[in-house]
Amino acid sequence: MSVPELIRIVSRSSPMALAQVERVRAELAALHPGITTEVVPVTTSGDRWMGDLAELGGKGAFTKEVDAALLAGDADLAVHCVKDVPADRPLPAGTTFAAFLKRDDIRDALVHPAGLTLEQLPAGACIGTSSVRRTAQLASAHPRLACVPMRGNANRRLEKLAAGDADALLLAVSGLERIGRADVITEILSADTMCPPIGAGILALQCREDDTDVIDAVSGLGDRDTFKEATAERMFLHVLQGHCNSPIAGYAQAEPSGGLSLRARVFTPDGKRVLNAHEWAGPLDPATLGTSVAVALLRQGARELIDSIEH
Repeated sequence: MSVPELIRIVSRSSPMALAQVERVRAELAALHPGITTEVVPVTTSGDRWMGDLAELGGKGAFTKEVDAALLAGDADLAVHCVKDVPADRPLPAGTTFAAFLKRDDIRDALVHPAGLTLEQLPAGACIGTSSVRRTAQLASAHPRLACVPMRGNANRRLEKLAAGDADALLLAVSGLERIGRADVITEILSADTMCPPIGAGILALQCREDDTDVIDAVSGLGDRDTFKEATAERMFLHVLQGHCNSPIAGYAQAEPSGGLSLRARVFTPDGKRVLNAHEWAGPLDPATLGTSVAVALLRQGARELIDSIEH
C-alpha cells in the first residue's frame, strides 16, 4: 500500500470532538510515524441549534456538515461518536467506516455539586438532560425525580449546573474522561441501572469508499471486539428504525471466548412500559444477533411504541 503523507481530519469544533481527534492523531502517529495530520474543524447545525434536535431532523444534525466536507474532498477522514451517527438510514453514499477504535466506558455518570448519589437525591430534584433515553429510564426507576431539558456540550452543561439551572446532571463517563473532567463525577451508574445508547463509547473513522490509501492507513487502528459490538448494535437500531426521539437503549458485549451478547430495551417516554431483550450470538454473526434482538422486541410491540412517539 502507498501511505499518504498527509491526512486531513474533519471534526466538529467542540472541545469533546477535538479531544477525540487528538486521540486518533496520537494512535495514527504511533502506527505510521511518517504521516502528517491536520484538523479541519466545522460547526454543525446540531452544535448551533439549542432547541429540540428532532426539529433539525435528529442526530444527522451533528454529522451532515462533516459528511459534506468528506464527500467534497475538503478532508480525508472523519471522526464520529457512533452514538451520533443515525442507524435508521445508511451512511452517505460514497463513504464507509474504516475502523472502530477500542471502546471507551459505556456508562453514564451522575454529577451532583454536593456529592449525592442518585438514591440520595431528594424528591423533586431536577436532573439536567435532553436525552429521551435517560429521561425514560429515570421516570421508570426514580419517578420522584424530575428532568429539565439541557443541551450543549459537556463543559457548557457543567456551567449551567454551576449556575443553578439543574440540581444534578447525567453525562457520559467517556465524554467527561475525554475532556479531562472525570473529577466532577459523583457516581457511575451501572449499564443495568442506566442502559446506554447504541454505540456508546465508540469512535468510528469514516472515509471515502474509493480512498483506499487512507482506508489502509487507518484500518490498523480498529479493534475487533468493538467492530463486533458496533455492528450488532447498529443493525439492531437499523431493524427497529429508531429515530432520535425513540427511547431505545442497548449494548453488545464481546467476550474473551469469542462470544457476543446483546441486551436492549425500548421504553415509552414516561418510562411506564419497558420492553426487554437479551440474547447471545453463539455461532451467529454480529449483524444477525442485532436483527434477532430487534425482532424479539418487535414481537413485544416495539414498532407501535416507537411509531407512537412524535419525531
